Order: sequence, then structure tokens, then C-alpha cells
Amino acid sequence: MELKLGVLALLEAKPDKAGDVKEFLIGGKAVVDSEPGTRTWYAFQIDDTHFGIFDTFADEDARQAHLNGDIPRALGQVGPGLLATDPDLRTVDLLAVKHERTEG
Repeated sequence: MELKLGVLALLEAKPDKAGDVKEFLIGGKAVVDSEPGTRTWYAFQIDDTHFGIFDTFADEDARQAHLNGDIPRALGQVGPGLLATDPDLRTVDLLAVKHERTEG
């Protein structure tokens, strides 16, 4: 199934909470592993206090299921204590995707 949609979330940690944000994001992988519609999920660090999440989906139903799922809910709960600003959340349309093919 072709990847057509994405979500980009940019996060700014409070200076003394960057380590906690990093651990939150690392722990998030176990949550999205149980989401069949989330085809790829990346958590990344830009600099000392800036982080992000990028996810991809084949259809809008899968994207909406993720946006209404456990990661955004958890971020809403811990965000005020960890983040300097509200998350910058953007839905995106993918224009081109490269898949690495592996032989089975």
C-alpha cells in the first residue's frame, strides 16, 4: 500500500526537561508499534531542546486513528510539564516516497 499522508509534530522542551522529552519519545515507539495504520514513525532530536515526530500513513482513516490515539493523548497530559510551547502539529501530503526493498 502506498504511503500518501503524514504528520509532522515539532516539540520544544523546557531547558531542564529535554532529557524527559527524549525518554518520552523513545518510549513512544512501543505505543505506535501497536498501531497497524501507522506505517512509519520517527522520533528525532534537532538540537538541545527541539525534537520532532514524523509519521506516515496510507489513508486518512489511519492518520485520524493515530491522531486520536495514545501518543497524542499522552503528549497532552505530559506536555504542559515538559514543553516550553504547545506542539506544532502539521498534517502533510506526501509527494514522493523512496522505499528500500528487502529480499525475503
